[in-house]
Order: sequence, then structure tokens, then C-alpha cells
Amino acid sequence: MPDMPAVLFVCLGNICRSPLAEAAFRAEVARQGLDVQIDSAGTGDWHLGHAPDPRAQAQAQQHGIDISGYRARLVEPDDFHRFTHVFALDEKNLADLEALRPDTGTAVLSLLLDHVPGKEGTSVADPYYADAAAFAVTWDEVTDAARRIVEGMTAGRL
Repeated sequence: MPDMPAVLFVCLGNICRSPLAEAAFRAEVARQGLDVQIDSAGTGDWHLGHAPDPRAQAQAQQHGIDISGYRARLVEPDDFHRFTHVFALDEKNLADLEALRPDTGTAVLSLLLDHVPGKEGTSVADPYYADAAAFAVTWDEVTDAARRIVEGMTAGRL
């Protein structure tokens, strides 16, 4: 296990939801002055090495965050040892992560929105096949979750 909290956000292609979750969490961690390792990854290999979707980049930029340097990558078996927490953005990715997790994996797996009261068991909206407005909805969801997770960390509940 890492010496400090280490958080991985996972969606399917790692170009929309998980990079936005990573960006929102990085911003919240910075606001709170915490030291946390943060990354995102995908369970599918369609976009490996690609920057986030331009609409995701535009959404993050609206909040003063540049994610153009992020690059899509696949979840690796070592991620279950490198990270203390792995947050899936939807139930399908959570199931895929549970299947990928080595028997010796130590990371705590959960759905991202399980940490937002009233949204437990809910998937983060996937904006990929929608318009820019859908990316704003996704941003709101991941930002709320980021705030709740940081609150849990600072209170010792996570």
C-alpha cells in the first residue's frame, strides 16, 4: 500500500468521465492542501495514448483546469497495489475492475457516486454520445463526488 492516499478514477475509454473526475479531484485536493497521488485510467483500449475528448477539455477549461496533457491508459494489475482507492464511474466498470483485480490487490473499489448521499449505486452520466451540455452534467457529478471524497479523507472516514 502507498504511504499516502492514492486515488484512481476509472471509466471505459479514459477520455471523458475519468479525466474529468481526476481534474475535479486534483482541484479539490489542491484547495484543501492535501498530498494525494491521483490518476485516471480506462478498462477499454480504444483511445490509448489519446488526450481527453475535446468537449471534456473545454468543460475543464471553463473551470480553469487544463487537462490537455492527460493521456488515456488502461488499468493495470499493479494499480490495485499502487492506489488505496479505485473509483469506478459506472457499474459495468466496477464489475470489470472486480474481475481484473488480483487476489492480492489492496485497493478499495467503489462506485464514485456511492460517496454522494442520495446517489449511491448511480453511474456518472456518460457524455460521450451527447452534446457539450452533457459534459457539464458530468462535471457537476464528479465535482460533487470529489468534494465528498476529500471531506471523507480529512475526517478519516475514507
